Amino acid sequence: MSPDPDGSAPATPAHGQPAAVTRRPATTIHLLGAACWVATIGWAVSMDMGLWGMPGTMGMSFWSFLVMWTLMMAAMMLSSMAPLALLYGRTITTHRGPRLTAFGSGYLLAWGSTGVVAFAVADLFGDMAADRPTVARVVAVACFAAAGLYQLTPLKMRCLEHCRSPLAHLMHYLGFKGSLRDVRAGGHHGLFCLGCCWALMVLMVAFGVMNVAAMVGLALVIAVEKHWRHGGRFARAVGVVAVLWALLIVIDPGFAPGLDPDALMDMPMDGGSGMDG
Repeated sequence: MSPDPDGSAPATPAHGQPAAVTRRPATTIHLLGAACWVATIGWAVSMDMGLWGMPGTMGMSFWSFLVMWTLMMAAMMLSSMAPLALLYGRTITTHRGPRLTAFGSGYLLAWGSTGVVAFAVADLFGDMAADRPTVARVVAVACFAAAGLYQLTPLKMRCLEHCRSPLAHLMHYLGFKGSLRDVRAGGHHGLFCLGCCWALMVLMVAFGVMNVAAMVGLALVIAVEKHWRHGGRFARAVGVVAVLWALLIVIDPGFAPGLDPDALMDMPMDGGSGMDG
């Protein structure tokens, strides 16, 4: 194996590291992911959004939305980073905690930055759901159809293979130099992960940005894709289901609550309280 970027030999179990030490980064990431789930669900409950979320940006400011989106991405995606973090941690002989934190920060930066686009899209399509329901339904159908078709493309499979077999990419990351090498490595991995999962995240616009049920479902889909030995076939099956879901929206827009004008009737008003009946 290549030497550590600091110039020292990589620390692996073969060099005498206890197994508990090499697994600690992954355990920490799983715990942080669980904490983000608790915080995200707590935020949804505090805003009186319930299990199914709300259309659009839910009246949030840009910065509040960006924080919420980043927290939501951390909840859904951190556990997917654990396998590579475990391997990456084995190569670090000094300052393991700060360097793995920098690696995780780069990963989350790649995902959190998508919140800028998510805000613009959710804001536009949230208004569209209220004012132009027919167009909103077309958009919802397009979201699911596009996500389903992307699941079947070679690019999706290439990015998924990166996430499923990170060892070859780890060797590439060991060649990174400079004080930001760990942030760069995490960001590079995050971009491949984004290439793998962006189409699934687009569905959050159709489901509702803080639709907790959809978040849990998509997080499970992503986990199965990346960790099950038949993950590639599963990803293609998900693509077929998404295309069929697009057809269901043609019949009933309620299958895309984030772009369903009827869902606007249940949105909390006046600081988060529900509308009086």
